[in-house]
Amino acid sequence: MNVLVIGSGAVGSFYGSLLAKQGAKVSMVARSDYVHVKAHGIDITSDTKLGAYHFRPQTVVRNAAELTEKPDYVLLCIKVVENADRIGLLKDAVGPDTSIVLVSNGIDIEDEIAKAFPDNELISGLAFICVTRTAPGKIWHQAYGRLALGNYPQGLSKKTLALCRVFEQSGITCVASEDIVAARWQKCVWNAPFSPLSVLSAGLSTNDILSTQESFVRAIMEEVCLIAKATGHPLPEDTVDKNIESTYKMPPYKTSMLLDFEAGRPMETEAILGNAVRAGWNAGVPIPHLESVYALMKLRELSRRTG
Repeated sequence: MNVLVIGSGAVGSFYGSLLAKQGAKVSMVARSDYVHVKAHGIDITSDTKLGAYHFRPQTVVRNAAELTEKPDYVLLCIKVVENADRIGLLKDAVGPDTSIVLVSNGIDIEDEIAKAFPDNELISGLAFICVTRTAPGKIWHQAYGRLALGNYPQGLSKKTLALCRVFEQSGITCVASEDIVAARWQKCVWNAPFSPLSVLSAGLSTNDILSTQESFVRAIMEEVCLIAKATGHPLPEDTVDKNIESTYKMPPYKTSMLLDFEAGRPMETEAILGNAVRAGWNAGVPIPHLESVYALMKLRELSRRTG
């Protein structure tokens, strides 16, 4: 299995390392970490049974055009933020038989890629994980790691199932989803409250947010479930309760949106919140809590640009 990972951050490094441990030929496009990763590889420290180990990609390049062969799979592990040129990053990586795998948060993030590469299989993926890049080439895996993968807009191909099997063999759970859009709504149930509230609260952990504002968190989650149902992707009735329960069990965790805010990087406000809000409007679903959090995040972004 020949795999190219685009993005040497926490998610790309972690999941790329798991494929490499199972014998896949894993190369990596690295940008800010290029010099370190090319020279030293990547150290993964996991608080789970995976333990600590070292990952050295077979090839490390600044741009996919430097590669001599096209991969079977290209994993695009970057955040869907303003000015992220996903098509530009993919264009030199994709061959006629390359499957494009998107491992990113957000709602309705696939259409742009599907239109740009209509002849390539598109696999949409979600990572349910606590993982952080602590320094160049240093990844800290705190908890979880489950993946959900499925063909977009629906279904499961042989290549998708094969990729799921390799991830399963690496020691994590990888769910093969016939309805990956529903899985995206399921991830949004968690992201919609905790990602923005971690920023708006000036850096509180998920545990602090939930232990003091559980009713507000629940209200946001329930609104996301209503949108999912109205758009034809109903979620299990216990979705909110399970998300609340699992978050209480998590170690105190800084969301990736909070880390981006603290570092002055663009945030996934539109991918996670804006697209969900617009889907709610189009479906005629009342979503006052979600609308309020989205509005406050847009003001937070404005204040950072003008402050």
